[in-house]
Amino acid sequence: MSVSLAAVILTHNEEVHIRACIESVRWADRVIVFDSFSDDQTVALAEQAGAEVIQHPWNGYASQRNAALEAVDTDWILFVDADERSSPAQAAEVRALLAASEHHGYWIPRHNYIFGRLTRHAGWYPDYQMRLLHRGHARYDPAREVHELVVLDGEAGFMTEPFVHYNYTSVRQFREKQGRYVRYDAQILKEQGIKPRPHKFITMPLRQFIWRFITLKGYRDGLHGLRLSLLMAWYELQKYRHLQRLYWYP
Repeated sequence: MSVSLAAVILTHNEEVHIRACIESVRWADRVIVFDSFSDDQTVALAEQAGAEVIQHPWNGYASQRNAALEAVDTDWILFVDADERSSPAQAAEVRALLAASEHHGYWIPRHNYIFGRLTRHAGWYPDYQMRLLHRGHARYDPAREVHELVVLDGEAGFMTEPFVHYNYTSVRQFREKQGRYVRYDAQILKEQGIKPRPHKFITMPLRQFIWRFITLKGYRDGLHGLRLSLLMAWYELQKYRHLQRLYWYP
């Protein structure tokens, strides 16, 4: 009995990436662009490239992925971000795994390109993402707005062939995205009852830097790893500053 697979690409204004992403997953039985009403050329380009397009209003990552799980009637779904690329080697591994059907979900590693450079340390590899899901046995926790959490029936497996992820292309993009994470993570800390004690403005950024640069071997990426470790330490400081503001202005 054949097993069907759809590659589902979540999009909003991804005209820069969408063609190349679609090309990389043509090996799937269906390629579906699940779009949240882009106002650039994303939809037109996706249709020109031969992908199916479904539009659904945006209400957070978890909600959007759950909507795709409901809307796409294949046995399995491979979620791919528009700035990610699959490969023939990954295609072969996926087909072999689906034929064996040992798990209902699989973690996929990613090769992250940050500022144009493959980054193998400082926490950016293996960077596992659970993206290959049996549609009837997986859903996303709606309480997690970002850093989505998959609720899976049973244990997950691990793949070896990675996505290529063209992550941050510039420091500006890095700052904008990390700024959003800072606000979200600070809110989580507040909900957990964690208070911005004065010493944490020093110790937490320092711990972040040591963890990234030493423990996770960011030093192996040279000055690139040093810069990323320092940037993440800086945003750890910003997280606690934002946490402080949440207590001041609840």
